[in-house]
Amino acid sequence: MKVRLIRLRPPVIWPALGAVLCAALMAHNAVAQEKPKHTVFYTHGRIYTNDPANPWAEAMAVADGKITCIGKLDHVLLDCGGSQEGAETVRLDGHFIMPGFNDAHVHLGSAGADALAVELRGVTSVEEMQKRVVDAVAHHKEGEWITGSGWDHTLWPDKRFPNRQELDAVAPNNPVILTHISGHVAVANSLALKKAEIDKSTPNPPGGEIEHDGLGEPTGMLKEDAAMNLVRVRIPDPSIEERRRGIEIVLANVARNGVTSLQDNSAWEDFQVYQQLKEEGKLTARITEWLHFNDSLNDLQDKRAQGGTTDPWLKTGALKAVTDGALGSRTAAMLEPYSDDPSTTGIYTYDPDKLRAMAIERDKAGFQLNFHAIGDRANRIALDVFEAVLKANGPRDRRDRIEHAQVVAPMDFVRFKELKVIASMQPSHQTTDMRWAEDRIGPERIKGAYAWNTMLKTGVRLAFGTDYPVEPISPFRGLYACVTRERPEGGPRNGWEPQEKISLENCIQAYTSGSAYAQFEEGKKGELKVGEYADFIVLSNDLTKIPPSQYTKVRVLRTLVGGRTVYQGN
Repeated sequence: MKVRLIRLRPPVIWPALGAVLCAALMAHNAVAQEKPKHTVFYTHGRIYTNDPANPWAEAMAVADGKITCIGKLDHVLLDCGGSQEGAETVRLDGHFIMPGFNDAHVHLGSAGADALAVELRGVTSVEEMQKRVVDAVAHHKEGEWITGSGWDHTLWPDKRFPNRQELDAVAPNNPVILTHISGHVAVANSLALKKAEIDKSTPNPPGGEIEHDGLGEPTGMLKEDAAMNLVRVRIPDPSIEERRRGIEIVLANVARNGVTSLQDNSAWEDFQVYQQLKEEGKLTARITEWLHFNDSLNDLQDKRAQGGTTDPWLKTGALKAVTDGALGSRTAAMLEPYSDDPSTTGIYTYDPDKLRAMAIERDKAGFQLNFHAIGDRANRIALDVFEAVLKANGPRDRRDRIEHAQVVAPMDFVRFKELKVIASMQPSHQTTDMRWAEDRIGPERIKGAYAWNTMLKTGVRLAFGTDYPVEPISPFRGLYACVTRERPEGGPRNGWEPQEKISLENCIQAYTSGSAYAQFEEGKKGELKVGEYADFIVLSNDLTKIPPSQYTKVRVLRTLVGGRTVYQGN
């Protein structure tokens, strides 16, 4: 017998779209299908299938981008053709294999723009932010716009927002706007405000706020899209080529982190870039693009028709509505005032009656609804609207979602289950926010914050993601947050609000099969089973055998989408 053997190391180029997977589950016989013309067998691995009935396998085989057999080694070799002469075999040498991650909430377009803008993530003071703007000025002509993002005032000694004068001091001749890490506030300099015709007499736009100082002058701080867009609309639109350059950088990072599917909320122009990449065979992750809830119904239906809803690599999906802000900027809509600023309850960006009417209309047209809701008031209104939609249009398999669901009033958890609303959450937000979240909302309300375990115990379906680029795309940071609820450097001991920890298995499910369910793709991806896409990753360590403190150090050795290698590490 002659078997063509390829070892994982040294690395090899794994087969492309025609690759075939056939394997069998460790404890159970797998169902084998007729072997196609070209099958690739992956053997001698520790394969975590994420299938609760049969969680482990030793080998599998892929054909035409799907898994055709999976299970015990001898079953795959003998019953699925892995031992036949000329069979192409990739020996995994005991490496840990699992389904690729499906990030249920990203902003690829924003991440692409950030990749080409001033990087402010991690700056620890206004002065450091100013230095980065100075560097940008040196590479821009006078009058050209300078944009940046990622600053987080909670990392600064005085924990205050910056102002226009601090930007004027380093960039007097360039309009500048720098967006907060949350994406819900930004600071602009005087020239940018002038171009936007914002002065002391400019009223707050509906759903937004222009911050003013004691003399009534704008400080440069703009809260929520309604206010930030007054400036942003003055910035020349990037070309398709510029968008593509940023998106290609971002997609390479996505693949490097083991993410094989993305649920994205970006501009239609970004979707056109994805279409280009797909047509050229260069798309490296499956993308479902959300449309913007505020667009007219006719426009939404046109985009749904243009983008399609069935392509396994690229399609349109739900409608996204941003109904409030963020905790860090105190713009998340709360039922009661903020504990550290009793003058505000945040910003609710819609008239609830108008939101309800729009939701009923769009649901009737067959759209899935995704509402961004962070504060407990925003979550309650979202649930009220979903209940009104059910009453108006009758029951169907909607799978409506609340994006973030960060702070939920105790009596509202059960409503998620009753209304079959999916909680689309981002575990790494908790790791970032725990430094100041209790200061914002106090010890009682914090019990309903980032409450993954309460959601699970209540019977609520979870879908996990990162909110990239608000948080890094790495799902391993999310796994660490789920299991430990500790800071990246460790602590507090036993975790912050430890009753909300969940198991590694539950966290992986939420990041894979849970995310697939949230986009109507269960049975297609999220588990390594016969008939599902061959979207899987090879890791440097077995997640089930290392302490949680090591999760963020795990390296992705290989990422495959549809059996095609889209990333190969060392």
